[in-house]
Amino acid sequence: MSSKQKYSWRRDLNRYHWLVISVACLGWMFDTMTQQLFALARGSALRDLLGRAATPAIVSEHIANATAIFMIGWALGGVIFGVLGDRIGRVRTMVVTILFFTGFTALSVFARSVWDFNAYRFLCGLGVGGQFAVGVALVAETVPDRARPYALGMVQAFSTVGNMMAALAGIILGNLEQSGTIASAWRYMFLAGALPAPLALIVFKKLKEPEQWLRARAEKKKMGSFRELLLSNPRWRRNALVGFFLAFAGVVGLWGIAFFSYDLLQSVLEKSFRARGLSGAALTGKITTWKAYTSMVQNFGAFFGVYAFTWLSQYLNRRKAFAISFVAAMFMTAYTFWKLSSLNDLWMVGLMGCTQLALFGGYAIYLPELFPTRLRSTGTSFCYNVGRLAAAAGPFTLGLLSSKVFANQAEPMRYAGITMCLVFLVGLAALPFAPETKGQPLPE
Repeated sequence: MSSKQKYSWRRDLNRYHWLVISVACLGWMFDTMTQQLFALARGSALRDLLGRAATPAIVSEHIANATAIFMIGWALGGVIFGVLGDRIGRVRTMVVTILFFTGFTALSVFARSVWDFNAYRFLCGLGVGGQFAVGVALVAETVPDRARPYALGMVQAFSTVGNMMAALAGIILGNLEQSGTIASAWRYMFLAGALPAPLALIVFKKLKEPEQWLRARAEKKKMGSFRELLLSNPRWRRNALVGFFLAFAGVVGLWGIAFFSYDLLQSVLEKSFRARGLSGAALTGKITTWKAYTSMVQNFGAFFGVYAFTWLSQYLNRRKAFAISFVAAMFMTAYTFWKLSSLNDLWMVGLMGCTQLALFGGYAIYLPELFPTRLRSTGTSFCYNVGRLAAAAGPFTLGLLSSKVFANQAEPMRYAGITMCLVFLVGLAALPFAPETKGQPLPE
């Protein structure tokens, strides 16, 4: 491919196209920063809230429960705001989702028990879940067709930047806690998640609804109808079910396995740092810092994974790119959980991030291509977020495997994670039923 061909898509974009892409990138970046702050802070938060009497097994069970509750809120919010995105517009819905996930992240700072902590996580999840569907629908309907997959790949790539920002916050705050400058670094991490709230004002003031959405509304079409999506039209029903199974496999893989690599690493870190004489706040701060470094490595790899899928989906096609990504994610994740045993093995986490987040680049590109304008936000959200609702069983399953099935092993999470990698076969099984959308305009 020549240099001219490679970069010609950018010349199809005007200033407003870039504004929409930039705002969507920032919205999804801050959304994923909020997600990752939770993944990094949940262990320390729950140990603190449960008290010193809580055993590691009890803490692990509460971590899995809190993650599942967050994901249930995420799924329900995605469904609710996905429908609203089709009915009241992409821009208005985006404003509300930003205010939700920033506001309830801020309230998490004041949690005093597991119960109110989980309540804030659930409510934050409502806003987190709504952002993706309306953001990708807005970009898909605004930019020219040739630029669409590259623009959507860029939006998803910025999710890894948000994750790395969360990791950087964890490194800084972990070091401050280690030095004794602050206590309970996890509270400050959630405070950092509230900072993007002013983005809602920019969205409200600067963006407008896409012409495609305005035309569909003017034609008095049924907007955001689950009945039409799942019952009335066999084409949209098949696309919704295929998208659901594709997203289910990737979401369980990421939130039910990969993001628990931090907790697997924690046992490795505790042994290493206790052997060096660390304890108390110094030990907690050191672990917080290294978990954040791990997140940084994972998401650095993920950034390239998203772009790898974008390139593969254009060079080959959508279905072949998904097939390669599912197989790579399954083997690299299993290998990481089997072999990760010291800080020298962090490169494995980077490759795991690359292969797993490649799938999410696929969701950003492929899911909006499956549905017409009147159902695009609803359909995308159904696939991504109802898939997440089912995927909430992933952390529960991992927790049960760790605390029951493999409880007699020295590091039960290691074996639980390897077993859970079978979920990627679900995505592979769905691919023969997936329509190929490469080079086709968005359905009307």
